[in-house]
Amino acid sequence: MAKRRKVGNLLALALLAQLAPGLPMHPYQLAAVLAERGVPVNRGTVYDTVQAMARAGWIEPRAAEQAGTRPQRTPYALTETGQAELVRRLDDQIRSPRREFPEFLGAVSHLGVLGPARATEALTERGRRLATLIGENQGRLDEALADGKVPRLFVIEAEYALTLLRAERDWVLALADDITEGRLTWPS
Repeated sequence: MAKRRKVGNLLALALLAQLAPGLPMHPYQLAAVLAERGVPVNRGTVYDTVQAMARAGWIEPRAAEQAGTRPQRTPYALTETGQAELVRRLDDQIRSPRREFPEFLGAVSHLGVLGPARATEALTERGRRLATLIGENQGRLDEALADGKVPRLFVIEAEYALTLLRAERDWVLALADDITEGRLTWPS
């Protein structure tokens, strides 16, 4: 039987990474930073995960803070145990490919339901939308790197995301072409 992680939530990795630079943050701050970086978060889930990580000994509370009329908030700092867990998880996730099941894979596995014409139309539209997204993301990446102040190491996830988007765009457009040219046929 596989050993169960103390906190199996994928959000834990993102939260630990935000605390790694050594700046204590309260859960509201953590949620805001992740949302700013494009990570979809639910504040309640962030608070629950922070509590679970504190119980696991990965983070520890610091003295509560209060700014103006805002409610008192407790910031958390990464512990040595938390740093070790972060490194272990990152190392494992980078080394070990896993079967991931993105939403698009689930949808495309049922492409036949649309029929050839509608499938071609949907794939072509997705290809156009991906091209737009690629252009926007490439522009932001170029802007971030333009002045040389942001090390490339800090934006490699954007490079990876662009590579995946380009591969997906190329595949969906090639598949649409295969349908149009009769290389992918529908059963009668």
